[in-house]
Amino acid sequence: MTTSTEQHPREAVVVDAAPKQLLIGGKWRNADGDRSYEVEDPSTGRALCSVADASPHDGLAALAAAADAQPQWAKHPPRERGEILRRAFELIMQRREDLALLMTLEMGKPLAESRAEVTYAAEFFRWFSEEAVRIGGDYAVAPNGSGRFLVMRQPVGPALLITPWNFPMAMGTRKIGPAIAAGCTSVIKPAHQTPLSMLALAEILIEAGLPDGVLNVVTSRHAGELMEPMIRDGRARKLSFTGSTAVGRKLIEQSADQVLKVSLELGGNAPFIVFDDADLDAAVDGAMLAKMRNIGEACTAANRFYVHADVAAEFSQRLAERMSGLRVGRGVTDEIQVGPLIDGTQLGKVADLVADAVRLGAEVVTGGGARDGDGYFYQPTVLTNVPLEAQMGREEIFGPVAPITTFTDEQAVIAQANDTEYGLVSYLYTRDLQRGLRVSEALESGMVGLNQGIVSNPAAPFGGVKHSGLGREGGKFGIDEFLETKYLAVGGL
Repeated sequence: MTTSTEQHPREAVVVDAAPKQLLIGGKWRNADGDRSYEVEDPSTGRALCSVADASPHDGLAALAAAADAQPQWAKHPPRERGEILRRAFELIMQRREDLALLMTLEMGKPLAESRAEVTYAAEFFRWFSEEAVRIGGDYAVAPNGSGRFLVMRQPVGPALLITPWNFPMAMGTRKIGPAIAAGCTSVIKPAHQTPLSMLALAEILIEAGLPDGVLNVVTSRHAGELMEPMIRDGRARKLSFTGSTAVGRKLIEQSADQVLKVSLELGGNAPFIVFDDADLDAAVDGAMLAKMRNIGEACTAANRFYVHADVAAEFSQRLAERMSGLRVGRGVTDEIQVGPLIDGTQLGKVADLVADAVRLGAEVVTGGGARDGDGYFYQPTVLTNVPLEAQMGREEIFGPVAPITTFTDEQAVIAQANDTEYGLVSYLYTRDLQRGLRVSEALESGMVGLNQGIVSNPAAPFGGVKHSGLGREGGKFGIDEFLETKYLAVGGL
């Protein structure tokens, strides 16, 4: 593992150019009492800038703006709603370099990954720009022939959107895109660690022609204090959240008060299964993608590696060689492949999970500790002989650690993979098509990567089962979360 701390000359320019205020009713404004908080660079532990720290009063003002704009926005021509998203897509792609650097500075991921996320984020706008004009309905003759059934789809109404820090732009476009396409106004609250990408995105949407009040942005260090009054307010009709299962449960309880339509993308504990007949070159490539995308800080990250005993030694060696060769450092230069974790809390959690596994008998093949110096860096790590009772088998690691356990029996490994409250995504590698389909059907997860290390795609439905959430985002299903179905009975025929 090598490191770098090279400085980048455009950092101050990009940070200074990003908005720092709240966006409410189409106007940039300070928070109540001019409250603000500092945004930290996780690669140094130092402040990048300060942004507005919204109060509950600010939140309700944003919701009022969304509610006021809702009737007119619902009537807005679907084609023009789509064109706004299309223009925003083009603007994002034109500014990809600056947006990627801004993301790297506030979240820590290397520039190559930030560029990839900006492109991924933009694709949600392009996809939903095309879905806006495809909102359909139904017409049928009543079974007794005496009437007609008309079925229409209408926007659910003002939506509350809450996004996480690990994909600070893509998780926003994945929610904002279908809301705009469906004719819903919204209030979005980005994670306090990474507000700058969302604020820059809002500025782009304004430039693309989004009317005042259709999107409102409130940044705050106090998410619960800010969001609960809006959730319990009768003007909101939809809640979409991406984050932890623990927070998701609380939001479900709060949403029950007004019976909000809820979609939640929550935690994961993804198994990665390598059978004895797998193409090991492809399996190692897939493992690097599934584990190391976003420094391992992804709900889709491979969390538990189950490798057949006949190929475990070779797979572990190859994976360790790849992991140990990654270049770690401040991600503002192109040669960096692994950046810091988001903060000291996450760094401590990863270290504790590794220590627990080692105490129970796991062996460190490479890595195994934090890096000295500034920032929240943890070495890319491979562990073998990880016992099933290790804590990292039950909790999301959310870091660059690959724990490997061996197996010999297909049914046993399926049972182990399913032995979790989560069910977001699973991965498996095998050359046997029948086995691949059989195991994919048996795995309890909303998504499966069969001989593929990445499942996320704007054109596909993203979401999980069990405690990993409710609803789907992306694909033709994503817009359904922002639409209601109305049935009109026509008589006298």
